[in-house]
Parts: sequence; C-alpha cells; structure tokens
Amino acid sequence: MSEKYLILTLFLAALLIHGCVQEEHPQTFSIRSVFEDGDRIPAKYTCDGADVSPPLYIEGLREEVKSLVIICEDPDAPTGVFTHWIAWNVEPTSKIPENVPKTKYVESPKMIQGRNDFGKIGYNGPCPPSGEHRYYFRVYAIDTLLQGDYSREELLSAIEGHVLQYGEIYGFYSRKRE
Repeated sequence: MSEKYLILTLFLAALLIHGCVQEEHPQTFSIRSVFEDGDRIPAKYTCDGADVSPPLYIEGLREEVKSLVIICEDPDAPTGVFTHWIAWNVEPTSKIPENVPKTKYVESPKMIQGRNDFGKIGYNGPCPPSGEHRYYFRVYAIDTLLQGDYSREELLSAIEGHVLQYGEIYGFYSRKRE
C-alpha cells in the first residue's frame, strides 16, 4: 500500500468518525417516565386516552446548561419521521410535568412549544394508523437560549454545536382495533 493511499484512507476514516460523533449525541443523563424505556406507553398519553404529555424525570443535568430542547417523534410513520412534540428554551429542571399546556408559551417550567406534525402547538401523543410504532422522547441540554420559531428540522439545525448533554427514553404503542 502506498503512503499516499494510506494517508488518504486515514484521512477519510477520521472524517467518517468525526461525522458520526457530530451526528450522534451520547446519552449523558437519564430520563425516566411513567413507562420504562422500551415499554408500552399507557393509553392516557395517546390519542386513545387523554392525549396529555407524560411526565419526564431528568437526572444528571450539569450546572452550565442554559436550556433544554424536547423532541418527541415516531420514526415508524408511513411518511417518515413524524413529530409529536417540539419545545425549546425549556428552563433546566429535573421534571417536566405531566399534561404540559398546549400553548406556545408555558410558564412552569418555562418553555416555548412549536407546531407538531398534526399541525397543532404542543404535545399530541401516539396515534399510529396501523401496527406498532416507537416513540422517542429526546432531550438536549444546550449552552444557550434560542431565538426564533422552529420546525423539528430547524430546531435540530439551531442546536448544532450547542449540545452539552443528551438523554432519551422511548416507548411503543399500537392501537386496538375493534
């Protein structure tokens, strides 16, 4: 193997590794809820129940965190990733309460909520058209407050380079058919 080829191979490998590290956020704090990671989401938190947001308990948040970002999404939707909830400028806290109001601005804890893929502000829970779907609740701890209004994609772009910590929990849900 020539030295030039070896250097090029090592350079490309380094770029690939750097890209993977940039794209993925290692889980650095834990999130709990009323369901265990990987378990069924109770109907109360879905379109078949009260359709309220589940509580999220955050453990291990660092002091230098300025705000949190919440994204809840279904990667198994027939049209691609379906966003159920986005929120930003969430004040650092150890608990996001159940039933966060479906308003753009929330007082406790302070946060701004965006429009989900149902076209509504705030959280709308699992409501799969068929089969069993996975629902990820991802929380990003960032070093800044964000300015603006965001879609899921814009929010992910806005937090690039600002993520200090990350945590997630996921559950699954399927609807009972009569």
